[in-house]
Amino acid sequence: MRLTVGLGNPGRQYARNRHNVGFMCLDVLASRHHLDLRKRRFAALVAEGIIADQKVVLAKPQTFMNLSGEAVRSLMGWYKLTPADLLVIYDDLDLPLGKIRIRERGSSGGHRGVQSIIDWVKTQDFARMRIGIGRPAGVEAKGYVLADITADEMPIVREALARGADAVEMILSQGIVAAMNKYNA
Repeated sequence: MRLTVGLGNPGRQYARNRHNVGFMCLDVLASRHHLDLRKRRFAALVAEGIIADQKVVLAKPQTFMNLSGEAVRSLMGWYKLTPADLLVIYDDLDLPLGKIRIRERGSSGGHRGVQSIIDWVKTQDFARMRIGIGRPAGVEAKGYVLADITADEMPIVREALARGADAVEMILSQGIVAAMNKYNA
């Protein structure tokens, strides 16, 4: 079984924020595979199903972003998973809008949601997929990530979310190296 976690903040007021592209990507993936992300388990909304012939759990922590690790750790314990079974999808200020980067492991890069997961899981050795939201010069990061995606940005973001869902499917069917070779180009 694999656990794929999209990071974001719960609540309607955050639904279209740049910081919620992890949630949005998971929604695209769930919709494609007719999985319902409304079941509550611990502090997350979850869906269980099959994607690319793999048993999966999709999860959207309902803690705020900076506390995501507790929900992830609880889910890993419940499903008896290891960090090797985990994939985390989240926004990245340092990637251009719409770019995707997949890594097998690494630091948080300053992302507090990822740092929370590292702190709770006690390792950096889990897969992650970053979706670029860009960083305009002279704009304060907190305000930017918590602002809604603009109408001009939305077509680029939608395409990135679809590619992100494609990448998750490839990770599940062909492995992370194949997905990195295709989507990190």
